[in-house]
Amino acid sequence: MGHVNQTIEKHYIEAIEGLGRNVPLQMQLIPAGKFEMGFSKDEREYDFGKSQRVVTVRSFFMGRYPVTQAQWQAVAAWQPVNRELEPTPSYFKGNNLPVEQVSWYEAVEFCDRLSTHTDRLYRLPNEAEWEYACRAGTTTPFHFGQTLTTEVANFKGAHNGIPDYQDWTEGDYRQTTTPVDYFDKANAFGLFDMHGNVWEWCQDKEISKRVLRGGSWCAYPKICRSAYRLSCLPEERDFRNGFRVSCSIHR
Repeated sequence: MGHVNQTIEKHYIEAIEGLGRNVPLQMQLIPAGKFEMGFSKDEREYDFGKSQRVVTVRSFFMGRYPVTQAQWQAVAAWQPVNRELEPTPSYFKGNNLPVEQVSWYEAVEFCDRLSTHTDRLYRLPNEAEWEYACRAGTTTPFHFGQTLTTEVANFKGAHNGIPDYQDWTEGDYRQTTTPVDYFDKANAFGLFDMHGNVWEWCQDKEISKRVLRGGSWCAYPKICRSAYRLSCLPEERDFRNGFRVSCSIHR
């Protein structure tokens, strides 16, 4: 965030971290606040949910988009902190596509390299931060509202005879990731692709597994809801799994 940091401290809106190779990392300020975390009992699909609880979140920065393959390649060329990074791990290839097929450990290494390189505390968001940032003040299943369409998000738009969430109408099933800026629809915090495209690793641990949020390009709408959670082994690589970074303001 370098020279832009003074502007951030005055306006608390956005920041750009230069990664070299003319590759920017765009960050949005997520203001502090409280919200009810988890599924509302009013939601049709209430399974996998815990009772809602009020959570307080401190302000932090979060990536405007999931980490792209161009960003990944730039950081993969830096000096390792704890492990090497494969520069081109993704199944679907494209500089502006989200990086996928990266493990939780590799996503943490990416954050560690950013922290070392910038002297700022980059990390994966915790679950509460992720859901709070996704909701951006909304209480509906999606930050878009009660339902999801393939005009605003990349998910499995084909019914295939399987009933799904509320009044969802069948749309495109692209069967691939889409560029992170493909949809011109940000939430109130300026974040894109919070529903669908790739699952996003979080800091949180569940026994031997780690938590992911957000759904993916091949997930049905109910799985892409703001409160939905998944867990996988931290070493697992999957062409549905990516991540976005956060940056702490308070040391």
